[in-house]
Amino acid sequence: MPKLDHIAIQVSNIEASITFYTEKIGLKLLYQKIDKLHGEAFAFLELEGGNLELLQHLGEDAEASEFVAPKIRKPYCPHFALATDDLNETVAKLKRNNVPIVAGPLEIPDTVRWMYLSDPDNNIVEYIQYLSNFLNE
Repeated sequence: MPKLDHIAIQVSNIEASITFYTEKIGLKLLYQKIDKLHGEAFAFLELEGGNLELLQHLGEDAEASEFVAPKIRKPYCPHFALATDDLNETVAKLKRNNVPIVAGPLEIPDTVRWMYLSDPDNNIVEYIQYLSNFLNE
């Protein structure tokens, strides 16, 4: 069975995105580099079961082509999800950190609770709390 290595998202400002994901979400920065050969900056942040890669285009045409953040709209896809044991506590932390919550918390009773937030580039992140082990039923 394949194993998840990483999920990559495009960002407009690598430093601002690293700050968001480390200081507001709580991920650990593993590695950051500018790849002049391919015209991009990238950073890896630690996630259990894989990593998150942030990519910023730095090529010659980077200034000529303006970065356009994705529009936020239902069903909030694409997105990646982070598991939490206590969604209420997570939401409270996000609000204290002034993280924009897009939707939720939402719930399927006795099954799952979730909410969506957006990063500085409108990339969607879901936090999910499983109330039962329905994936293994």
